[in-house]
Amino acid sequence: MEILRVENLTKIYGKGRTAVTALDNVSFTVRKGEFLAVIGPSGSGKSTLLHIIGGVDYPTSGKVYIGGTDIYSLNESNLAIFRRRQIGLIYQFYNLIPVLNVEENITLPLLLDGRKEDKNHLNELLNTLGLKDRKNHLPNELSGGEQQRVSIGRALINNPALVLADEPTGNLDSRNSAEIVSLLKLYNKKYNQTLIVITHDEKIALQANRVISIQDGRIANDEVIGS
Repeated sequence: MEILRVENLTKIYGKGRTAVTALDNVSFTVRKGEFLAVIGPSGSGKSTLLHIIGGVDYPTSGKVYIGGTDIYSLNESNLAIFRRRQIGLIYQFYNLIPVLNVEENITLPLLLDGRKEDKNHLNELLNTLGLKDRKNHLPNELSGGEQQRVSIGRALINNPALVLADEPTGNLDSRNSAEIVSLLKLYNKKYNQTLIVITHDEKIALQANRVISIQDGRIANDEVIGS
């Protein structure tokens, strides 16, 4: 089942002689439950691609369909709602709210949506992420690895169609990096969670089902490497 379709995606920053083409006519699809790694050198366009798929940056032209919805046909408020409910974003630098504790940071998307949390789902998340005993702690009381686990919980709390991770281990040591990748793989395998990860780390990329290489804003290679 196809969960994501990217059609002829182009992103140009600036105009005239100073224009920079970050993405150049990129097209691909992703099946539900796939673990896709996107790799490429700095400036290749991979983070721009992730941000446009995630609905946080608009394309110059092209289409992004998530679960059959053309997300850029939505008005700004409906796109914000769709993004909150259907897309989980994980960044390198956690982006936690410093005055909220672990549980509050994880459930923030529900609060913004005016919905109450499912206590069973929340407790399962906290247990799986190893945060049950840390749920009342503030971000500055957590290690880097723990903070990234909170951001994973926040991305997963809505059971989104897609989880998008931009260099999720880039700010972590090797042990914490391995733990974060293991958690993402667990949710991919156990819950059939569709996962797209931007990474410079070849070891992470090789754990994906499929790897897309981006070069100068174009897809240079698209290879299935696992089942």
